[in-house]
Amino acid sequence: MNEKVYDTIGVNYRSNRAADRRIIEKVIELLNLSPGSTIGDIGAGTGNYANALASRGYRLKAIEPSEKMQKQAIPNDRVEWFLNSAESIPLSDDSVDGVIVVLALHHFSSLPMAAKEMRRTCSQGPIVVFTLDPRQGEKPWFNNYFPEVYQKDFKSFPPIDEVADMIAGEGRWEKIIQEFPLRHDLSDKNMYSGWNKPEIYLDPQFRQNVSGLALAPKSVVQRGTECLKNDLQTGKCDEKYGHLRNQRFFDAGFRFIKCLKT
Repeated sequence: MNEKVYDTIGVNYRSNRAADRRIIEKVIELLNLSPGSTIGDIGAGTGNYANALASRGYRLKAIEPSEKMQKQAIPNDRVEWFLNSAESIPLSDDSVDGVIVVLALHHFSSLPMAAKEMRRTCSQGPIVVFTLDPRQGEKPWFNNYFPEVYQKDFKSFPPIDEVADMIAGEGRWEKIIQEFPLRHDLSDKNMYSGWNKPEIYLDPQFRQNVSGLALAPKSVVQRGTECLKNDLQTGKCDEKYGHLRNQRFFDAGFRFIKCLKT
């Protein structure tokens, strides 16, 4: 897991990446574990989801390699932090009742190694992952302004079935994949969360806190941002995409994976 990525984009990360209650509810539903259970949160970031689960009675082992991200976490007696990567989880075998990964999988340096570590610490599952497969979703207007960034996601995010297979590994595992259309008022402002409010992409802090834009060449982001700004000012953007402002959901390809030993 590349901690330098979030040392770069993690400044004021909590201001835009608040845990969304709908994502939390789905994580709890898929974990299907009683409060008091211990959950490993891999790639925990600033601890927004770890703290949200802690507030629901769970105990968390938060694994995050970026010290800058960890320092932004609000202390919680139910959350224990570890400055480590997904490929080297500092927990003993079968030491947690469940594992979660929330929008962090694409930053793992080796998904097979991370999956092996997750199975080691939770050999029966459940392992619940929230991630993206752009092949599964509708093509967003975002592609018209930031095509290089959009196309890169096809390399950053493997096909969802392949991801599920890698996480489950060999043996008898049940693999469940569920769609998660983005809500119109998502509080965890990932790169596609502005599907119905394009003006958000003009905000430098928003762009800084989404890895796809923060790590893209500056010329690519500047060109797309200037074009979008012009289209918003002239009304061209709303002529083409204004109907999205009235939609409640948009399927950008976000998916939940649950792997459980059978």
